[in-house]
Amino acid sequence: METQLLKIGMPAGSLADPNRGGNLIKLLESAGFKTSGYDKGGPSKFSTLNYIFGWDGRPQEFGSQLGLNEIDVAIAGDDWIQERVLELKYEFNSDLTLEKVLSLKRGDVKIVGIIDQENKASSIEEYLKAISNQDIISVVAEMPYLALNWIIEKLKNIGLDKKFSKFSVQKYKTPPKVKQGIVIYETWGKTEAKVKNRGADIGLEITQTGSSLRNYGLKIIDTVMTSETGIWINPKLKKDKDKRELLQMFLLNLYGSVNAENKVLVIFNVANIYREGIENYLKKNYLFADEPTMNVGKSFTEFSIQIDTDNEKIPLANLRYSLARLKAVNINTIPVDSCIQSMDIIEFDQTGGL
Repeated sequence: METQLLKIGMPAGSLADPNRGGNLIKLLESAGFKTSGYDKGGPSKFSTLNYIFGWDGRPQEFGSQLGLNEIDVAIAGDDWIQERVLELKYEFNSDLTLEKVLSLKRGDVKIVGIIDQENKASSIEEYLKAISNQDIISVVAEMPYLALNWIIEKLKNIGLDKKFSKFSVQKYKTPPKVKQGIVIYETWGKTEAKVKNRGADIGLEITQTGSSLRNYGLKIIDTVMTSETGIWINPKLKKDKDKRELLQMFLLNLYGSVNAENKVLVIFNVANIYREGIENYLKKNYLFADEPTMNVGKSFTEFSIQIDTDNEKIPLANLRYSLARLKAVNINTIPVDSCIQSMDIIEFDQTGGL
């Protein structure tokens, strides 16, 4: 039988930079999927597994590729996946259902609507009403179909969808293709400058803090969506028995790496005459689940506990100090690369869901 390949869409750009993108390369390596070539622009290869194939590409294209089964799995932001789904809906009258099966807990951004700060409107609906005497509502966006969908929904809310029923998505400042309706100008960045300089009525922008928008004298009038990097698939993949097994293996190990971030294992010894004090301390601070993990010897007991380094209630430094005060010795702190509770975390049920 021919070996099945699980084709992974490997996002080029900042995610491939080992110093940016939430260090995706290190995350993959911790999960057991060490790559070669990915950080150099490709071709990307998975060094230790010959049944996982890296397909280098742009997250902007992965939604379409998943729809065509050109790739099986995409590492991409929610925003770009949704952008492609909406493009197929509006331009090709085609419904595409894609599924996010794992969050990678990195790359958090907001997609926001922006207008001039001096404008008195307090909501996008109020602003659209104020400019509804125009024949054309113009919007600039790097994600034009997210912008289009957003404006259409807001116009429906205020009963103006029939007046502005026609739309056109086109390059910035090309002649409008509709005489009345919505014109979305697709841009290659600097959306905020175009709004500031009155190049369009509204902008759709990607932001983390909104500081650059405020510097331009703009304000956020609406938050369209929040986005993060995750693992996306075409649900049809789960009907392929062999690839489904590979997918579960891929997801389980990636989940283990994500779940292990900021976690360490603290291992220490204590003389048995002091063991009760240690056990009481661990119980009082909820530092174990059902029972503490320990290896009991003739004179000493070895304990191991897992702790989150971001835990504000019990900072790691305080924990080690408290253990030492309770007569613990040889206190070692070991980084955790992977933390998997059980197969149940990621296993698909009979209907194909998680």
